Amino acid sequence: MEDVDSHHWQKAMQYEIESMFDNKVWSLVDLPKGIKPIGCKWVYERKRGMDGNVETFKARLVAKGYTQKEGIDYEETFSPVAMLKSIRILLSIAASLDIEIWQMDVKTTFLNGSLDESIYMMQPEGFIEKGQMEKNPNEPCVYKRIKGDKLVFLILYVDDILLIGNDVGVLTSVKEWLAKQFDMKDLGEASFILGIQVIRDRKNKTIALSQALYMDKILSRFSMQDSKKGMLPFRHGIKLSKEQVPKNEHEEQFMSRVPYASAVGSLMYPMLCTRPDICFAVGIVSRFQSKPGPDHWTAVKHIFKYLKRTRDNMLVYFGGDLIPVVYTDSDFQSDSNSKKSTSRAMFTIGGGGAVIWRSIKQSCIADSIMEAEYVAACEAAKEAVWLRQFLMDLEVVPSANKQITIYCDNSGAVANSKEPRSHKRRKHIERKYHLLREIVQRGDVMITKIASAENLVDPFTKALPQESFDGHLENIGMRDMTHLL
Repeated sequence: MEDVDSHHWQKAMQYEIESMFDNKVWSLVDLPKGIKPIGCKWVYERKRGMDGNVETFKARLVAKGYTQKEGIDYEETFSPVAMLKSIRILLSIAASLDIEIWQMDVKTTFLNGSLDESIYMMQPEGFIEKGQMEKNPNEPCVYKRIKGDKLVFLILYVDDILLIGNDVGVLTSVKEWLAKQFDMKDLGEASFILGIQVIRDRKNKTIALSQALYMDKILSRFSMQDSKKGMLPFRHGIKLSKEQVPKNEHEEQFMSRVPYASAVGSLMYPMLCTRPDICFAVGIVSRFQSKPGPDHWTAVKHIFKYLKRTRDNMLVYFGGDLIPVVYTDSDFQSDSNSKKSTSRAMFTIGGGGAVIWRSIKQSCIADSIMEAEYVAACEAAKEAVWLRQFLMDLEVVPSANKQITIYCDNSGAVANSKEPRSHKRRKHIERKYHLLREIVQRGDVMITKIASAENLVDPFTKALPQESFDGHLENIGMRDMTHLL
């Protein structure tokens, strides 16, 4: 190995091999007759801290599974991880209750699983032979333990573990128990989760989530670090369609060199984690990955320029009362090609930043704006049912057993959700969307009218003018909190 960090990589590889032996991952055997072994390779990763400096060198020995055939060499495999929305919900609760957030890392976590199949892999070159918690029924990677007034929540995301609780002694005992089950690394108070920096102000009971370092990384990757700063993620008045493909050979050659899909994929991660403000823009540009044109690429670059200006914007949770609220909206046939509308919704708890945001193209073609809004409200209501059940099982949100208010800015959709109205223009609405009425009638949610100007999800449904867009940012929890660094 000729890498400048070869000494660190050799130590990491040795540690990986020793961990495999300790966990009885494999044993050296003579190859059975008629069996073809699969190859193996090393995968290396430098894990960086909050300051961007390398903290850990990791080496993973992996089998070349792409040479296997499903049904012959293996069956279907699946490993759940905590949903990002679950992590945000629990962080919002932690901010409100002002409780501890600790972090642990399971060393070589993938070595702790069991296989149903026998797999024969070639030996790597250079090496020779020498309970206590209740699972959440609505989220399989969230666990709880509540005894009296002492509570602990455990969130599992592959090899990252978050412990959230209100008693240091109980948290310590849980950590000690985990350390007996697995080879663990104690990371102390949570500061970096899934590439997201966690910045806490205990005095003001706030938790801020930042991906500034990730922004720097993708801006550099796509050569946008020296670009001008953009004021909006999507320019007001711009329309994109599939007809805007390359028009001549020059444009064809230009777009063949553009990493369009990679750029859109890189933007999706912050959109899903901490940046609901780019949800609308990323949703639009992601529609044209099969045949993008120069206009589409210009729109993608505009998102990067906006992220450069708002690099330090964070998603902030405050210590308010834990009351879930939902905002829903829809555009009308915004997709000029399919004529389908897009449902969008945003969920908050305690008046702080968004914990859930959704942007989904509707499966049907709405015949009116009322119908589009009605479909959007139905989709939001189904998510609200999940949220209500999740919060009830956590047992720390007093309002969890009450109706969740869903705000909608269309009077017709609000009225239609409460009672069926005989009207020839409404009779064709697909039956599955009338589930909304059932959810309302059984008391899970309450649909309430709100003015469009006060609907927090408005920036998710259309490109707004600068003043309107900026006014919504603070309401959805987007703030520049660099003074906490």
